[in-house]
Amino acid sequence: MRGVDGVVRCFWGDGDPLYRRYHDREWGMPVRDARRLFEKVCLEGFQAGLSWLTILRKREAFRHAFRGFDFHEVARFGPGDVTRLLRDPGIVRHRGKIESAINNARRAVELERECGSLSAYFARYRPGPAARPRRLTWSALKRLTTSAEATALSRDLKARGWTFVGPTTLYAFMQAVGLVNDHLEGCPAGVRVERALRRVRS
Repeated sequence: MRGVDGVVRCFWGDGDPLYRRYHDREWGMPVRDARRLFEKVCLEGFQAGLSWLTILRKREAFRHAFRGFDFHEVARFGPGDVTRLLRDPGIVRHRGKIESAINNARRAVELERECGSLSAYFARYRPGPAARPRRLTWSALKRLTTSAEATALSRDLKARGWTFVGPTTLYAFMQAVGLVNDHLEGCPAGVRVERALRRVRS
């Protein structure tokens, strides 16, 4: 759709200025940086049951509270940090999700040690062209709440001890970090994402 600012974008990306910036500049762009990958996994977990806009509005507070999502630092958090985070009004104060983020940081350190990088690990689950819709229309996107690759990734992470990493959460993660390009057909941001993905693959 064409937004009030005159820019054509996926319909969900219009409205709030935060959504517009996220859609136009970030969503779907390939991410290799380990901190940003860990941040995305964590925030998708915190988003469960909430709107993504709520998380975007709190993202800077999350970054401050979780030391920039440096998972080596978060892995050293203890009970005092859980108490501190539960008192922080800037983030989502859900004990289970907070404890999950700390647990997952410890698992991320292990994963990095085993695979060399989080980027290399997650890249294993990038779907091939045959697994993707030929045309990404709104009706096609509505059916893409998860995928075989997201289910396999979820199963493997859970086996490694990660939590709050269900298939739907991980498919949203894959969309966000460029493991798939789910911008709708005709969206200029999707063209930019595809160019960036080609550079990563080459």
